[in-house]
Amino acid sequence: MIAASARRGVAALLCLLPLAAAAAPPVMLEALTSTELRERIAAGTTTALVPIGATEQNGPHMVLGKHNVRVRVLAERIAEQLGDAVVAPVLAYVPEGSIDPPAGHMRFAGTLSIPEPVFEALLESTARSLRQHGFTAIVLLGDHGGYQKSLRKVADKLSREWAGRGAQVLAPPEYYRVVQTDFVEMLKARGQPAAAIGTHAGLADTALALAVDPSLVRPQALAQAAQAGAREGVSGDPRGATAELGRLGTDRIVEATVAAIRQHTRRR
Repeated sequence: MIAASARRGVAALLCLLPLAAAAAPPVMLEALTSTELRERIAAGTTTALVPIGATEQNGPHMVLGKHNVRVRVLAERIAEQLGDAVVAPVLAYVPEGSIDPPAGHMRFAGTLSIPEPVFEALLESTARSLRQHGFTAIVLLGDHGGYQKSLRKVADKLSREWAGRGAQVLAPPEYYRVVQTDFVEMLKARGQPAAAIGTHAGLADTALALAVDPSLVRPQALAQAAQAGAREGVSGDPRGATAELGRLGTDRIVEATVAAIRQHTRRR
């Protein structure tokens, strides 16, 4: 009797597997075939998210690709909530300042930098490619503060050019602004001091990384990061960072960005 009951349970679970697989179609453009994407666009998926990260130093305790992983994870969540969007590949090469002589993050091993005009041309060509395929709302999501003005510049240029032609490029400031405002206030409300929260690779930055992928952080190097500070490219004290704190920020980023995109597309 027990064996028969177990067999029925297994059979019931197997019946549910196809339903689970069908419930969540992929939103990553790279995971689709060209035919699947064409059909998705024809059915009304006309928003394309372009996640933009950075390859830069993040102290001795966080990996160089922190921004790239974070923006990919959050862009996927945003697309799933929108319901009519796909996510383009992450742009990982961005302006990080002078290469020779090295300035800013380029003073630390592993940071990669490209000229601002090259970056803006890359953004523009990416948006034009997506528009050619039928997307009518191209959204630039920048996870790094240094190039925000370039996102706005490209978005304004193409939106003016495409005015009256049913397409636009958005660079919602809410995505990045949350990290600088809402999330900081949330952390302060939970007793975290501003000096620890920091502005780069401190508590806030590290908590966000832990929330999206704990493997981005090297726990054994947290004390080193706190002690070395600016000498190792750290502003703040990451030792109090937790995934739980980070989820306050990631949830708010997704919520605010989804609302902003919906507002802009309704207005159009």
